Amino acid sequence: MVGYDPNSPLASLTSEEAALAGSAAGMVTRALISPLDVIKIRFQLQIEQVSSRNPQGKYWGVLQATRCILTEEGLPAFWKGHIPAQLLSVCFGAVQFASFESLTELVHKKTSYNSQTSGVHFVCGGLAACSATVACQPLDTLRTRFAAQGEPKMYRNLIHAVVTMYRTEGPLAFYRGLAPTLVAVYPYAGMQFFFYDVLKKQLKSLDSKSNGSLHSLISGSFAGVISKTLTYPFDLFKKRLQVGGFEKARMQFGQVRTYQGFVDCMVTIARDEGPRGFYKGLSPSLLKAAMSTGFTFFWYEFFINAISSLKGSQ
Repeated sequence: MVGYDPNSPLASLTSEEAALAGSAAGMVTRALISPLDVIKIRFQLQIEQVSSRNPQGKYWGVLQATRCILTEEGLPAFWKGHIPAQLLSVCFGAVQFASFESLTELVHKKTSYNSQTSGVHFVCGGLAACSATVACQPLDTLRTRFAAQGEPKMYRNLIHAVVTMYRTEGPLAFYRGLAPTLVAVYPYAGMQFFFYDVLKKQLKSLDSKSNGSLHSLISGSFAGVISKTLTYPFDLFKKRLQVGGFEKARMQFGQVRTYQGFVDCMVTIARDEGPRGFYKGLSPSLLKAAMSTGFTFFWYEFFINAISSLKGSQ
């Protein structure tokens, strides 16, 4: 069950329990999808065209990028930035799901709307994700920088990265890319919760005998792909802005750009890279979105049911 349902035995779960389940789901999911995330970020930050038909930059395909990273940097490179990424996933999952459960409960108790309708899930899902984004943006920026750096490394570890960024770029560096992130995250997360609710209800009506966990995995995967496709350019803008001031570590990957802000980033990409530039890294991103969203909802419902079972057995 995702969202407050007064008729469910899970209705008695607290926000703290939702946060625990959300953080556990985020932690497990992050460990599984990290390699795709690293490849996606490398594609997004490459100025040259990402195309196997007309290879110009360092990376031009998912398999080629996988081989290249594995050969040059070794297997651990696919988990570069994993510590800040895990902190991000745990923090984001906790805040997002706790906020979502609280918001849907508030809607049910304080308004005339049904908390289990897809429209309510869209609104509450978007607001919950915005709350989580503001809380976790510094960790997202650190994760992006670690995943983007090559060899030799500019940052030795998490503490060194925090200190270096603070001293050389100031505290606002941790919130670079926040504007396009918030613009994108509301509809993206809103559509995730919306399509997850719609698809899961549809699957349940078509096949009521199958395991609910399978429905969660399938519904979450399709919801992630649909949502990511519709909002992808904003994710690319965010990544480009987050590595501002980080150009030295990016030189070995090809051309680098410095952007003055959200609008300048969008205009420059359109001018220099064309409309296709907005969708660099889409292939690994869709694979990641399918796995990430599917696993997140799957594991969230798994952990929330486990917590409920433990409470019932006491």
